[in-house]
Amino acid sequence: MRKGVKVAIVGGVFTVMVGGAGYGAFNIVTAVTGDGGSSTQSGPQARRTGPPSADEVEEASRKFLTAWAKNDPATASHYTNNAEDASTAVSGWHDDAHVTHTVLTAGEPAGAKVPFKVKATVSFDGKKRTMAYGSSLTVVRGRTTGRALVDWEPAVLHPAMEKGDKLVTGESAAPPIEAVDRGGAVLTAKKYPSLGPVLDQLRAKYGDETGGSPGVETYIERTAADGTTTTAKTLLTLRKGKPGKLPTTISASVQAAAEQQVNKYAKSSVVAIKPSTGEVLAVANQEKGEFNAAFQGGTAPGSVMKILTASALLDNGVVPSASGAAPCPDSVVALSQTFHNLKGMAPDEGATLSQSFARSCNTAFIKLYDDLKPQRFADEATNRFGLGKDWKTGIVSRDGSVDIDGTSNDAAAVIGQGLVKVNPLNMASVTATAITGAFRQPIVVPQNLDNRRLATARGVAPATAQQVKQMMRITATSGTAVNAMRSVPGDKGAKTGSAEVDGQGTADSWFTGFRGDGIVAAATVPRGGHGGDAAGPIVAAVLSSAP
Repeated sequence: MRKGVKVAIVGGVFTVMVGGAGYGAFNIVTAVTGDGGSSTQSGPQARRTGPPSADEVEEASRKFLTAWAKNDPATASHYTNNAEDASTAVSGWHDDAHVTHTVLTAGEPAGAKVPFKVKATVSFDGKKRTMAYGSSLTVVRGRTTGRALVDWEPAVLHPAMEKGDKLVTGESAAPPIEAVDRGGAVLTAKKYPSLGPVLDQLRAKYGDETGGSPGVETYIERTAADGTTTTAKTLLTLRKGKPGKLPTTISASVQAAAEQQVNKYAKSSVVAIKPSTGEVLAVANQEKGEFNAAFQGGTAPGSVMKILTASALLDNGVVPSASGAAPCPDSVVALSQTFHNLKGMAPDEGATLSQSFARSCNTAFIKLYDDLKPQRFADEATNRFGLGKDWKTGIVSRDGSVDIDGTSNDAAAVIGQGLVKVNPLNMASVTATAITGAFRQPIVVPQNLDNRRLATARGVAPATAQQVKQMMRITATSGTAVNAMRSVPGDKGAKTGSAEVDGQGTADSWFTGFRGDGIVAAATVPRGGHGGDAAGPIVAAVLSSAP
């Protein structure tokens, strides 16, 4: 084989290499498992339909990766279903990212998906470094040609890339930052993996304001709607810049506990907040990708939403006090839908609001739905708890939503189902508002850093806050949260939630709680079951970690 591209196939795994700084001629060693599909055959053929075969998946991925490694954009794009975008991206791999040597190692396909490893040498301004990461591609059937093609998307080039992104090597778009916690301890993605995307966003937004100087890096350049560009993620540092110091609200000790806890449950997320200020003390996700589910997610939270519902019932005088009547029947019908309680819950027609809250009785809250009215519930969520008020936390976040549509979804909303969509950040804020009476928009960096305008809301009545806090105390000491909160010292309160998701056999686990006046936390574990079983232990450990 001549010097240039080398392709070796062993046990279904092949490696594509480009030698030296140039791109020479190459030979392809054919896989021993088949003839590579119909594209290698001569003569007229019928247009193929259906999912690509294993041979077609192997052939299309191999030829695409070979051309990419060879720096042959025209050929690489020919094996994709979006030739224009793929050609631009592969051209930029060499021209903009300054990659001079590429090794692509494909793994065993999982159906039409082919994982592969990338090892690329970047040379720029006399500096040379190697970056390595994993990616994947999917082979699909071309809609017009019937050919097996790589389903092109920027994430093929790098999994952190999105549509419109560009891979660039040069002077960094923003100086590096040295983010520090509220006590001055340095926060790094290596020590606190969940903070990786948070630190990237903080650098892109505040790097120019911290007094640092840029270095030379390979990074993902992202263009906003207004045409401005930022660094979405730094992949490689060829020459270090001078970091500027950036203060954050994070507590290193609470963050460490949050990181440890989410690793125990798949796809779990948790957020901790200081209720008197709205300062975020910790944010952690079990999945360490670019998507910060704890801040950006949006799913039904189940019965933890009863914190907001109970507040609305009290604020609007539907129930005069926590000791007011809130009967818990076996079932109740609202807007033609029948609602039930968790299996095994005995009905209690003489229950108070406090008792139905502590037991997490669905029917009690649904039964009061007609008197509350959906619009007043939605107004409580927006105008008192600040959901949907365009939060400016300092990083990308979703500030929750409670939508109404005139159907049974409106009744379901009062027990955290229907069209309610929130994340742990939102539920931690809801808890903080409920127990203090004041809405304080969550923040990750001090407001005076950029004088951004924070969202405002009325908060709840003082008497409502006192009663909801007491109901949460009862829930934590003798209600559904007692087992999870047993280890939490001092004054404490909590609420459990199990959110049903269509087509999902096991409910999502939700839990939120407070410890004294110093910390609130909320967590979710998709498919975790009862709130106290999975999300509960996460919250309890995070609450216990606070000084």
